[in-house]
Amino acid sequence: MNALQPWHIIILVLVVVLLFGAKRLPDAARSIGKSMKIFKAETKDMAGDKDKAAETEEVETKQLPQATTPAPAANPADKQVADLQRQLDELKKQQAATPAPAEQAQKNAS
Repeated sequence: MNALQPWHIIILVLVVVLLFGAKRLPDAARSIGKSMKIFKAETKDMAGDKDKAAETEEVETKQLPQATTPAPAANPADKQVADLQRQLDELKKQQAATPAPAEQAQKNAS
């Protein structure tokens, strides 16, 4: 019930050599090493990105004043979007003001 003993490791190595062959083991070890190196670099990069994002956010909140009113529409596309939004709001108001056809049928039937 003890941990791995030397003869356990020897048997494990023999099984691996028999399964994969002596010629393929160096290639497999090399590819595992490359994968570990890439994984380690990516985890460090992710941690660095989080730190940089936190620093950038902190600097931006200190430097930029909070805008209270939206900027006026400068280009024609923004003006079109604003007009369409206004039309949509008007249609929603009209729809809310008029009763549904099923409600009208019930009122007419009574």
